[in-house]
Amino acid sequence: MVMAAFAVALAAAAAAGSSSPAPLPEILLSRQLAEQASVRPGETVTIAAAANGAGAKQFRVAGIYEPTPDPMRFTSRRIEARLHLPDLLAMTATPEDPSSIEAVKAINVKLVDPKEAEAFDAALTARVPGTFSRLTARAQDGSDPFAVLERFHLAVAIVTVIGSTAFLLALMVMRAEERREIIGIVRLIGVSQRFVLLVVLAEGLLIAAAGAGFGVLVAKAAEGSVNRFFQWRYDTTLVFVRVTARIALQSIALAVPLGILAGVVGSWTLLRRDIVSLVRR
Repeated sequence: MVMAAFAVALAAAAAAGSSSPAPLPEILLSRQLAEQASVRPGETVTIAAAANGAGAKQFRVAGIYEPTPDPMRFTSRRIEARLHLPDLLAMTATPEDPSSIEAVKAINVKLVDPKEAEAFDAALTARVPGTFSRLTARAQDGSDPFAVLERFHLAVAIVTVIGSTAFLLALMVMRAEERREIIGIVRLIGVSQRFVLLVVLAEGLLIAAAGAGFGVLVAKAAEGSVNRFFQWRYDTTLVFVRVTARIALQSIALAVPLGILAGVVGSWTLLRRDIVSLVRR
């Protein structure tokens, strides 16, 4: 019995001596932080909540992640890390306040009916004074910065379209004036004014469609270059320019009628002239 007890104790001591240390808690690092610190998955890092390094703990890097692009923060580098909630609470808890490990600063709540947000805020404030709620969806009252930016882009687009239409109209008037004698000769040989107007409409349609298509192709070709440059400049995966089928169709639908209108207006002054004044030198 004594020899058996000694053997069991020796086996237990050997097992205790050969047991591996407890595994380190895992952590995820953002790509920017991993590149800055030259850290790879599987390596060990030391993180502290205090700036002086007090209470530092070691973690094993489980992986590298790409932060979700945020248009409100694309100019700042995403030096971030993600921890398991128990590890995070253990690092940020205040020893003087035992309840700090159970305290939260924000809770995400999803309502069944988003229209009841105001009623929910009123009920929450009445039941828990000092607590307030805030919508995470885009505001529809005009205070949304992206809505303001969208209106600014719309204003720039309107001014650009008006200016380009005036420029196109001037070109079409000059081009029609150069063809004054040709139009006069065509009408002298018996071609009706209506037929000439139809030819002008067809010509304006072709020119406008070709110009709109060329503009869409140029925008689509420049899309990748613009995105790559700004993504490199700000070190983000945010998409800055996107030419969709809807945008292309809207551009064509707007450019073609304006091109036809400019061609007709530019040629209408010649079509209303007397034939003799058109061929007179």
